[in-house]
Amino acid sequence: MSQYLLTIITLPSMQDDLIDWLLEQESLSGFSTAEIYGHGARHTGMSLLEQVTGRQKRTQFTVHAEEALINAVLEKLKLDFSGSGLHYMVTPLLHAGEI
Repeated sequence: MSQYLLTIITLPSMQDDLIDWLLEQESLSGFSTAEIYGHGARHTGMSLLEQVTGRQKRTQFTVHAEEALINAVLEKLKLDFSGSGLHYMVTPLLHAGEI
């Protein structure tokens, strides 16, 4: 069975909504969050301080599951958060498990 990692990146203001949404997805066994910073040349939506420092605070979510489940979660995410500006990536995993 193919394993994948879904990575979702959002503004901190959407963090609680996304946590609640992910917890409501009964098919998921869990997820992780991390505070990260985005860097780039576009200044749209950035505060003056963020423009000066060249970074914008973000929250990153990661979900590890089988391909079919990741696809189903992603489709529901697209419906429920349409137009929200969430950024996502799906990456195949070579190995995953517990030791």
